[in-house]
Amino acid sequence: MKYVVVLLMIVSAMSLNAQEKIKVACIGDSITEGAGIEDGERYPEQLQRLLGDGYEVRNYGIGGRTLLERGDFSYWQEEKYKEVLAWIPDIVIIELGTNDSKPQNWIYEDSFTEDYRAFIQSFKNLPGKRRIFICTPMPVFKDGGGITAGIVADEIMPAVKQVSKKEKVKLVDLYTAFIGRAELAPDGIHPNAEGAKLIAENVFAVIK
Repeated sequence: MKYVVVLLMIVSAMSLNAQEKIKVACIGDSITEGAGIEDGERYPEQLQRLLGDGYEVRNYGIGGRTLLERGDFSYWQEEKYKEVLAWIPDIVIIELGTNDSKPQNWIYEDSFTEDYRAFIQSFKNLPGKRRIFICTPMPVFKDGGGITAGIVADEIMPAVKQVSKKEKVKLVDLYTAFIGRAELAPDGIHPNAEGAKLIAENVFAVIK
């Protein structure tokens, strides 16, 4: 009987520790999802290692998705968006905007700031308190698939910074972090494992 009680105490403690973990949601496009990167080397996975066992980091990245609600593949319409809201994370990291630079999406540029603020508010409105971080897009070193370097640099990046100030959420400046580091994005758009490490390190630095 004594051993049964001890076992129950251990199981209870393990359950309590799991509940106490800080929940971190990484929301984004293929850069967050980890296109072309092996398991264990995607940025959310590397962030998990940096943060340690006291945190649970989940990857909610979906390739090709836009922040714009009227974008061709809007994150707003995804089941993962519903899932991350239902999870009620303690920390939210948003990395979106690169796909919004495509011509078919940027025709709705007037809605970008408003949509971004509403997206952030959907997390602010969840029960409890949380920390929200938004990332500027990485530089686009080579246009491809409609993604346009000039729009990312001259329009989307300043808009993301403006949203950060208006919503009073912290900014992770991935654009500046990747300047002069084209070798970390072999196709000109997506980071390799070393680039994912750089993202994780920058996110970690802002969280800590």
